[in-house]
Amino acid sequence: MTEKTTKYYVPEQSTLPFIGSIGLFFTVFGAGNMIHQTTDKYAAEGTWGMYVMFAGIAVLIYMMWSWWRSTIRESMGGLYSHQMDRSFRYGMLWFITSEVMFFAAFFGALWYARVLIVPWLGGEGNNAMTHALLYPEFLAVWPLTTTPDGETTQAMGAWGLPAINTAILLTSSWTLTIAHHALIEKNRPTLILFTWITALLGVIFLGLQAYEYYHAYTDLGLTLGSGIYGSTFFMLTGFHGLHVTIGTIFLIILSVRCSKGHFTPDNHFAYEAGAWYWHFVDVVWLFLFVFVYAL
Repeated sequence: MTEKTTKYYVPEQSTLPFIGSIGLFFTVFGAGNMIHQTTDKYAAEGTWGMYVMFAGIAVLIYMMWSWWRSTIRESMGGLYSHQMDRSFRYGMLWFITSEVMFFAAFFGALWYARVLIVPWLGGEGNNAMTHALLYPEFLAVWPLTTTPDGETTQAMGAWGLPAINTAILLTSSWTLTIAHHALIEKNRPTLILFTWITALLGVIFLGLQAYEYYHAYTDLGLTLGSGIYGSTFFMLTGFHGLHVTIGTIFLIILSVRCSKGHFTPDNHFAYEAGAWYWHFVDVVWLFLFVFVYAL
């Protein structure tokens, strides 16, 4: 690997940020239409949102692939100084901070519905009149297994697939830590092996979560349209699954780069960034398991 330069590298102008914004717009626009068509029983049959969403995702993949390929080449070419390393670290820290706020908003929605709205509609405290006028048949229990439309569903248990997935993610943090220490100690065979194991555990987690969603829809009647319980359940676990998907792709790329001889004990921030992100995803899952499944 080429030695670091002492100069601050400024890349040339690029159209990739503009391309990425277009892809993000179509992804969100298409996903919004698809969810509306899926949950609204009065909506017309068929949806074009799915195709728009996948087109946007394809544009985003192209943008990220091109951008990160250039970043890897610049890093391997010795264009990045120690000051650039600090810039990358600060950027990653702020990114993870924004992700914390992202999930905090969704956990806040869960707390608001469960701790405030459910007792309020149930007539607890001084809300007897509200209960009698707005929703006299409402029972203040959580999870809500009866939707406003009168349909019934079942809650997702904590000690089946969710508990297995918790063990998988905790194990993956352990294997990734072993791999990171192997990188620092210049033990490349252990580094490669345990990075690949971590990526494989991520793939297993996603496969089990996909089966869990299938079980929820087909056996429990638990869907995205199953009232506030269904929407918060799939919103939190779905966005976490998206982050696990991104983290798993990150780990696969890191595994390939390790196999190619990239990274040294003194120059491996990309690996550290992947480890930070993966540990963050694991911590979020622990909160999910406690507040969404167990309690």
